[in-house]
Amino acid sequence: MFGSQVMEELTSLGKIIFPLVISNLIFYSKPLISMFFLGHLGKTELAGGSLALGLANITGYSVMKGLATGMEPICGQAFGAKQWTVLSQTFKQTLCLLLLGSVPIILLWLNMDPILLLIVQEKTLTSVAKVFLTYSIPELLAQALLSPLRIFLTAQNINLPFTLSASFAMILHIPINWFLVIYLNLGVKGVVLASACNTLNINLALLVYLFYTEKAIKPWDGKMVTRCYRDWYSLVIHMIPSVASVCSEWWWYEIMMVLCGLLENPETNVAAMGILIQTTALLYVFPYSIRTSLSMRIGQELGASEPAQAKRTTIIGLIIAMVCGLLAFAFTIVVKDIWGKLYTQEPQVLQLTSVVLPILGLCELGNCPQTAACGILIGSARTKLGAWINFCSFYLVGFPVAAFAAFRFNMGFLGLWFGLAAAQATCTCLMICTLVFTDWKHQVKRAKELTQATRDHNNDLEVDLLS
Repeated sequence: MFGSQVMEELTSLGKIIFPLVISNLIFYSKPLISMFFLGHLGKTELAGGSLALGLANITGYSVMKGLATGMEPICGQAFGAKQWTVLSQTFKQTLCLLLLGSVPIILLWLNMDPILLLIVQEKTLTSVAKVFLTYSIPELLAQALLSPLRIFLTAQNINLPFTLSASFAMILHIPINWFLVIYLNLGVKGVVLASACNTLNINLALLVYLFYTEKAIKPWDGKMVTRCYRDWYSLVIHMIPSVASVCSEWWWYEIMMVLCGLLENPETNVAAMGILIQTTALLYVFPYSIRTSLSMRIGQELGASEPAQAKRTTIIGLIIAMVCGLLAFAFTIVVKDIWGKLYTQEPQVLQLTSVVLPILGLCELGNCPQTAACGILIGSARTKLGAWINFCSFYLVGFPVAAFAAFRFNMGFLGLWFGLAAAQATCTCLMICTLVFTDWKHQVKRAKELTQATRDHNNDLEVDLLS
């Protein structure tokens, strides 16, 4: 009986995880292609673009991602409880907040010169980074729609449209890059604009799907438009810790990028860090897919009042994540001497990349179960707890270790990555301990309270959502 339940849960998770892995691999190959074109423009363009991408993540994309993540527990639990209007309302609220949040980010990017000069004294890197950030504004606005749109569909167990949309956009991405970067000779501008075109193409394809499909709940209801501005409290109280959690982790990687600029030979260190961070992003596709599937499954099971099923899903999900971590570690060992050559032929950059890749793989041993555990906390609407664990792990443990190892003990570039390994180990232990002592029956009661809080004003809208 238990074995059949495990197989049933593995099948359910697999139906979500595999399409997510495929779509995420396609989607996250976009920055890899961007780094490829930057690397072939030259070491300065690669270093400047890597620095700018790091700053864009710190000041923009991490904030937008965190805001969007705040809708995950509500949408997952609402779908499990069959409260369709909560899904529509949450999508519209999140979209409004993301568009509003993009305004100060755009103003900051347009006036980034003092920050760039403070971080990096190299004027060539600063000029490249300035151009990169300025032309990243269309990408930021496109992400403001894509992030909530994707969560909205995933909460309904609809993943194939994103996979097809991302595939379509990626088929066009390399020729668009070639046209803008090589044919029109736009250089760094072309790389950034090609990235924006990719996201816009995905958005367009998903909107066309939503308009014609009869399977998905519609994100619009056709009447009583002002209702989407009610009941913001439940969403906002999950958005704030979600932003803190995502930013605390994302910012760590980008702070490492900034610290590279303070080491000797900054261009080499920054270029190598850019390659390694993009490699981390590629490997992150797998634990992130597990995280997303666990977040939605846990949310749906709690919304449907199934505490035993939620506990079983948690155990199986963590085991899958640990296996994923072992495979990632093995991958970095195998490719350590050849991976950097995909981006550059600079000998110093290749040497640094080869030495650090096994340490990166060691970090993935902790990152995979930690990411999966984070998804479980999100699905059970404990975003505040996840934010505190991330902050303590990365900034009270990881950052001091990295700073002392890199600068006090003169380990340089390697020291920064040892700090990351310490942060990941701490975060994994704290999150797993939290899940071990979770009262799943209490989490079912919390799910009922959360979905009920936004339901009372929406009892008359269900009939319109599928039309």
